[in-house]
Amino acid sequence: MTSDTVHAAPRRTEAASRGAPPRRRGRRLGDLPIALAFVLPAALGFLLFYLWPALRAFYLSLTQYNVLTPPRFIGLDNYERLLGDHLFWNALMVTAEYVVINIGVQTVMSVLLAVLMHRLTRSMFVRGVVLLPFLVANVVVALVWFWMLDYQLGIVNQGLEWLGVDRLAFFGESELAIPTIALVNTWRHVGYTALLIFAGLQMIPSSVYEAAAIDGAGEWRIFWRVTLPLLRPVMALVMVLTVIGSFQVFDTVAVTTGGGPINATRVIYYYIYDLAFTRFHFGYAAALSSVLFVLLAGVAYLQLRLSRAGESDLKGS
Repeated sequence: MTSDTVHAAPRRTEAASRGAPPRRRGRRLGDLPIALAFVLPAALGFLLFYLWPALRAFYLSLTQYNVLTPPRFIGLDNYERLLGDHLFWNALMVTAEYVVINIGVQTVMSVLLAVLMHRLTRSMFVRGVVLLPFLVANVVVALVWFWMLDYQLGIVNQGLEWLGVDRLAFFGESELAIPTIALVNTWRHVGYTALLIFAGLQMIPSSVYEAAAIDGAGEWRIFWRVTLPLLRPVMALVMVLTVIGSFQVFDTVAVTTGGGPINATRVIYYYIYDLAFTRFHFGYAAALSSVLFVLLAGVAYLQLRLSRAGESDLKGS
């Protein structure tokens, strides 16, 4: 074998190695149209139904607009107006009260329900029963509970009277209206939230529980020192979803109280709806929507940062 032949093989090998990446890039580029075909419908939906309406709403927030006349640019006047709008601040406080009650009760009940399902049964039938209220339309749930809690004919008040307790105007008293709405929506959403947490529990290796039991830890200690820390990424996601969803409460209020009594249940979403479609102050309503968007984005960002959602203690286990 000559020296030229000996050196030719490495050159062919180097040429082949230099030629391999373009072929791989070619295959990737060949998959690009297929990937775009799958992504395109979702991208168009996002552009048409989310991004464009959001940009349009921000533009309208800088105008005075009532549908009947063209928008008139007024700059930041709508934002200055909301600073002195006591109904806006009242709606924000009412919404915050609803969020605190709803999130507090729903989180505790969801975690308890998820742990019970994880420890006692993993039956698909039980999961279906738990999820059933979430599958019912929110308006239907609100109407059913509105009739059940009616002061005169509601079965709940009849039961209270049978027990010797005075009837309660659940939706008619300022002190009870928001807690009642919060608990009604908790009843509807608790099963869905519990299943999200249940999915997180299934990702925790059983060896972790076995090691804790060998060390002599009891059920309560295992729950606080093992289960909850390992659930942190899932709980962060659940909290962000539930908080954003709670700020968007509307249909239960619209069906049951209509913002009353005396603005006691006029949440921010209902106030925006009232401004836009009852009073036709679309520019001002758009300004409130923009402020709510910024508020929710800030809350979600703080939740994710404070809960360290991107980290998991499972990495070191």
